[in-house]
Amino acid sequence: MTRQAFLARLRDGLRGLPPQAVADILADYEAHFADGEAAGRTEAEVAAALGDPDRLARELRAESTLNRWREERSPSSAAAAVFAVLGLGAIDILVLLPILIGVASALVGIAVAVVVAFFAGAVVFAAGPFMDPPGGPATALLGGIGIMAGSASGGAILTIVSIGLMNALVWYGRLHYRLLKPALEP
Repeated sequence: MTRQAFLARLRDGLRGLPPQAVADILADYEAHFADGEAAGRTEAEVAAALGDPDRLARELRAESTLNRWREERSPSSAAAAVFAVLGLGAIDILVLLPILIGVASALVGIAVAVVVAFFAGAVVFAAGPFMDPPGGPATALLGGIGIMAGSASGGAILTIVSIGLMNALVWYGRLHYRLLKPALEP
């Protein structure tokens, strides 16, 4: 494969990334070709040493979205990181996607339960003293506070678990990266 063909396929695969990031990446790989040619290697040898440009573009896109997740922990960056990791391999989609759907569904269900429990505690706290509960109004007040505190604690634990699972997914994605050998290595 020629230098121009390699760089064109790499550029096509990087579509959607910020233009400056694409320019930096292409400049790095242009330098690999220049260094390889200076060492007496052909463009085809350098391209073979760098690997498949389509796979390389997927890895670089995944790395970019994973870095975005580390910098800004938002739902959109988490979703982008998940899809970038899934995009690294078709087998992963068949294996990992059903697991992720199950885990995400469970997390959403638990989140809904936490919100419902919080509002139920608020109802017990606000309306309980006027309903003549067993144990008196103080029991209703303290019970409502307890339910709200428990659901807030559950929400905090759910957040920690969600971040931990996202970090585990990022770690899993990193396992897919292969280290690129420099073009000058024989």
